[in-house]
Amino acid sequence: MIICAGNNETFDFATPIGVGLIESAINLTRLCLFDRPEFLLFVGSAGSYGEHKIFDVIESKTASNIELGFLTNDAYSPLDNVISTNINQTKIDVIVNSSNYISTNKELTKKFLNLGIGIENMEFFAVLKVAQEFDIPAGGVFCITNYTNKNAHEDFLKNHEEAKKILEQHVKKRIKELTKK
Repeated sequence: MIICAGNNETFDFATPIGVGLIESAINLTRLCLFDRPEFLLFVGSAGSYGEHKIFDVIESKTASNIELGFLTNDAYSPLDNVISTNINQTKIDVIVNSSNYISTNKELTKKFLNLGIGIENMEFFAVLKVAQEFDIPAGGVFCITNYTNKNAHEDFLKNHEEAKKILEQHVKKRIKELTKK
């Protein structure tokens, strides 16, 4: 099953599950309870912490849920905040951080790179957590729309439509490749 966030980030080949950690977790859980998929592929936009360029396509099976307060030692969590469905440990994934907030502090978000975290997407951690709970293999494909700086929202808006086109082409190409095997 191919899934996406929803609102203005929809695709004709994907089922919308909601925006942010909470909506996506609730709606994806509902989908899994009533029609358990064999595989979950999340498709969406992402912000770059600096290493990935606008319109880069990133595939990953690893997500984190780390808030900015953690980076400044102003918060901690007793919960596991990194999850991976990557059983192929020889390939290192780009870690996708998820939060209900979009980061806009360029200097602070550079600290994510030191933790091995490369991009952010609001829903992916919830997707992998639900997939783990239901023992469903899962992954994600992302297109970079912005950097995590003060212009994040404006750049997202400016680049979003093109990123959606790139994602659609990428996913359809990958589906063709997989169906030939």
